[in-house]
Amino acid sequence: MVPPGPTSAPFRASSNCASSCAECCTTVVAMPMATSESVRTMARPAGRIASPRAARGAAYPAVVALKYGTMPALLILIWEIAPRLNLVSPVFFPPFSVVAHTAWSLLLSGVLPRHAMASVGRAGAGLMLATALAVPLGVGISASRLLSDMLSPVLEAFRNTSPLALLPAFTLVLGIGEVSKVTMVVYATFWPILLNTIAGVRGVDRVLVKAGRAMGLSRVQLVTRIVLPAAMPTIFTGIRLAMSAAFLVLIAAEMNGARAGLGFFVNSAQANFQIPEMYSGILALSAVGLFFNGALVLLGRRIGVLRKSVAP
Repeated sequence: MVPPGPTSAPFRASSNCASSCAECCTTVVAMPMATSESVRTMARPAGRIASPRAARGAAYPAVVALKYGTMPALLILIWEIAPRLNLVSPVFFPPFSVVAHTAWSLLLSGVLPRHAMASVGRAGAGLMLATALAVPLGVGISASRLLSDMLSPVLEAFRNTSPLALLPAFTLVLGIGEVSKVTMVVYATFWPILLNTIAGVRGVDRVLVKAGRAMGLSRVQLVTRIVLPAAMPTIFTGIRLAMSAAFLVLIAAEMNGARAGLGFFVNSAQANFQIPEMYSGILALSAVGLFFNGALVLLGRRIGVLRKSVAP
């Protein structure tokens, strides 16, 4: 028989622990069971946390406005302040607010839209004619290395001849009517499109051409299905450059004998010392150019010939 002593204390402690553990277990079991609804309620956050993509999407308009609007806003601010501080003559360079008010009045009266539509019609007609002529010719020249080498000196000579230098010749031969102005635009826009077409066709991967031939495509199908789609990004860049050249040449042509157009309006306002009207015409020309450049960029993205990183 084991005498009572210190060794019996652990046994007593164990019984006490067992009873206390039983009580604890009883207490835990007595707690109410958590339902699925309560679990969902406990797991639901106090507030909805926006995903990083949603946050970037919400901030995108502000980023775009800051990126593309900072420099124009700064230039407008300088334009407004410089004449008012007499840094430049307000007579020859009126504040931007004065020019904007005049431009708005001309816009509402229909004067600026009428002249802008005349210029857009001439530029559009010349650009479409140049594209219809330059793209097939560029593809044909690229198909023959001998023909390309023979025409290279002639192409370089005409490309480096300024269209404005030929303005008197076009006026003498074709007169001062619409034909001479549209022809000037065709001449100015033809060369960028032609040279970019030649460069784009020459840059087509030859593996694609060989694959097309192996599939039994005819020469026409090879051009329309493989060569032109592969060269279209370069051709489209040439069209964008040609559009800028079209308006540059057209404004100069409209200052010589035209009765309508932004070039005629700017020249007439300057001759009559209508300075705010003159700057209004210049701003209208810039707005038209920006609009059509942005339209071409959006079209290029839509048909897949321009990357989204290309700025409007």
